[in-house]
Amino acid sequence: MINVAGFAYDSIVDGPGLRAAIFMQGCDKRCPGCHNPDAQPLIGGTPYPPEGLYEMIAANPMCSGVTFSGGEPLLQAAALLPLAQLIKGAGLALAIYTGDVIEQIIARGDAAQLELLALADVLIDGPFLIEQRSLSLPFRGSANQRILDSERSIREGRAVSCDIPEWYPEKQCGA
Repeated sequence: MINVAGFAYDSIVDGPGLRAAIFMQGCDKRCPGCHNPDAQPLIGGTPYPPEGLYEMIAANPMCSGVTFSGGEPLLQAAALLPLAQLIKGAGLALAIYTGDVIEQIIARGDAAQLELLALADVLIDGPFLIEQRSLSLPFRGSANQRILDSERSIREGRAVSCDIPEWYPEKQCGA
């Protein structure tokens, strides 16, 4: 079961396109200024089976991708694996937000976390830092957060920047 704090069927702020955004319950980071403090307690939320969440995603024929956000998705990496496999099997894009940085994740060597991130197209890593808060950065809350090619970062054992243009709308249209 996946412990969920919230579900958005049609998010346009958690990645490019029309996405389903799943906000996991539980976070151990406690970032000052967190945009989702109700998702921090490890107890609470609503448990869903992966198949049930996938049915909710598939109910929207306009959905082009899914975002796992927080809380902290990596705390539920093993539970999220079957859902991630269903999402990728359906040809949908998958993005994951984490308060950790990829270097920490790789060093930790948690098999479920590494397997989950290898399935994701994009990883937005790094804690929210209120002193680096920016309203001008698409899909990020603070300047320290990076948009990474998740699968390549895991495969190469280092941070690899994402090269999907839709993740950088500020660089499009002559900007």
